[in-house]
Amino acid sequence: MEKKRIFKGVATALITPFNDNGIDYESFGKVIDWQIESGIDALVVCGTTGEASTLTDDEHREVIAFAVNRSAGKIPVIAGTGSNDTAYALDLTKRACEYGADGVLVVTPYYNKCTQKGLVALFTAIADAATVPVILYNVPSRTGINIEPKTYAALADHPNITGFKEANGNISKIVETMSYVHGKLDMYSGNDDQIVPLLSLGGSGVISVLSNIMPAETKMICDEFFAGNAEKAALLQYKYHSVIDALFSEVNPIPVKAAMNEMGFCKDILRLPLTNMEQPNRERLAALMKGLNLI
Repeated sequence: MEKKRIFKGVATALITPFNDNGIDYESFGKVIDWQIESGIDALVVCGTTGEASTLTDDEHREVIAFAVNRSAGKIPVIAGTGSNDTAYALDLTKRACEYGADGVLVVTPYYNKCTQKGLVALFTAIADAATVPVILYNVPSRTGINIEPKTYAALADHPNITGFKEANGNISKIVETMSYVHGKLDMYSGNDDQIVPLLSLGGSGVISVLSNIMPAETKMICDEFFAGNAEKAALLQYKYHSVIDALFSEVNPIPVKAAMNEMGFCKDILRLPLTNMEQPNRERLAALMKGLNLI
C-alpha cells in the first residue's frame, strides 16, 4: 500500500505568539491566516520554533486544536507531539489525531536520550498509536542524539511513518539515509540554508523557520526546483542566505520572534530560558529585512 504524503513543498514551523496572560490567540490566528493566504503548503505547530518545551500540557493541546480549527482544512496541519516522556508523547499524539491534525512531528527524546534500539521502539510505539502520518524529527544539536541511517531503514516500512525532518546538517549521512529509504520516506530539510541541497538528494521540501517571515519566497525556492529550474532555486537559496544566517544568529526562535514583532504580527515575548535578541543582532536582522522590503 502506498503511503500518504502529508505535503510537498514548504511547511512553516510556526511561532507561538505570547502576551502577558499566556498565548495570544488573536495574533496566532492572524499568523495562520497570512500563511494560508501566502500559499504555504502546510503548517507545523508546537515544534521547536513554537516553543513547545515551555508550553503547559493544556496549552500544547489547545494550540494544536486552535490551529486545526483556524486552518479549517485549507492546508495540512502537523502537530509536534514528541517528548522525552513517552507516555506524554503517546497521549499528545492520540489527542492530535482526535483534534483533526493531518500529521504529527515526533522529535527524538532529549536529556534521557536512548540507544538506536530505543529509538526504533519509541517511534514504533508512537506510530502504532497514531491514526495519521508520522514525520520523524532529527535535530541532534538540540537533543544530543542522532537518528542513524540504518535506524531510518529499520523504521521505513512502518505504514504510519511517512517521512522525516532532517536537521543533522551532515550531507554524507543524509546521502546514506536516502540510499536506504528513498521511495519509502519523504525527506524534509530541517535547515533553511540547505533546502536546495536536500531537494537535490530527493527531498520533498522543507519544514522552515524562514517561511514565518517569507512564506511566498521560501515556497518559490521549492517551486522552482520542482519545476526543473534547479539553478533558479539555487540563486534564491543564495539570495536569502544572509537573512537565514541572521535568523539563526541566536537560538531559534529568538530571532524569528523578533522579526515577526518587527512585522507587526506579535509581541516580542519569549519564555525563559529564552531571552530577547541582543541589540547588535537585532539591528543586523532588521537591516536585512528592510533590504528585502519586509519592514
